[in-house]
Parts: sequence; structure tokens; C-alpha cells
Amino acid sequence: MPIEIHPTMRCIIANIKSIRNQKEYSQDYLAAKLHITQNAYSKMELGKTQLSISAVYKIADILEVEVRQLLDTSSCDKN
Repeated sequence: MPIEIHPTMRCIIANIKSIRNQKEYSQDYLAAKLHITQNAYSKMELGKTQLSISAVYKIADILEVEVRQLLDTSSCDKN
């Protein structure tokens, strides 16, 4: 049974992935910085595991962006 991802969380994940790709950072790179496996990081980006607030702050720090940039849902389709 597929996991239902809340639209807001889907948007936050999309923001993280977009910025990661803009900076040309691999999932391996972020995973290493977060001290987790690439597989665990991939599951976060796929919405298969919960993304904690502390993880959002750590990811923002690694990506060198403000947390609010990751949490900005204004450009996402809410449907």
C-alpha cells in the first residue's frame, strides 16, 4: 500500500531536491553530511520516511539556504 504524502510535505521535499540539484550535490553528499546512508536519504526525498524539523534545519545548513526557503510552499500546487 503506497504511503500518502501530505501536499505540503511533498512541496518541502521538492524544494530540497530542487536546491540540491541546483547546487549539484548528490544524495550521497547530503547523506554523508547528515551521517546517514544514501538509501536513508533517498527514502526521505521519496517521502517514505518522515522528515523531522531538525533534519530540515540540518539540510538547510548543508544547502546554505534559509529554512524558510525549504518550507516555502507558495510555488507548489496544493492539489
